Amino acid sequence: MPPGNRDGCGGRDESEDRCRQARPRHLPTVSCHTPTLGLVKLRASQINGCAYCVDMHTRDMKQAGESDERLWMVAAWREAAVFTAAERAALALTEEATRLADRAVVSDAVWQQAAEHYSEEQLALLLVAIGMINNWNRILVGAGVTPGT
Repeated sequence: MPPGNRDGCGGRDESEDRCRQARPRHLPTVSCHTPTLGLVKLRASQINGCAYCVDMHTRDMKQAGESDERLWMVAAWREAAVFTAAERAALALTEEATRLADRAVVSDAVWQQAAEHYSEEQLALLLVAIGMINNWNRILVGAGVTPGT
């Protein structure tokens, strides 16, 4: 098995297929702004240090038309003026739900901010997306999967 690829996966296509297959079947019926989900996945992957996912989601977002400026600014989203209030709320929720070791729960203030922009169904979708990307980050980091492997 090649170094940096301890799980034996062949590459991006297999990983993407597994990701799609693992998605709960009812989620496509809930509408949430797709670029927001990309921002959520990218930010959680940055926090978790998953180079494979940062690479994959950045490329996917770029291919979908996301601007370089917004991609560059995700890591500093609080100081960047390029994100909407709804995107900021989703990014704040992502950070708190990803960094559970820093606090036991998502704060009421962050939850309320997100609830001002998203329906209950959309919040559920965001939480599932945050949970799933955090799981994939841990699997891929733990397996030593890196971009290009």
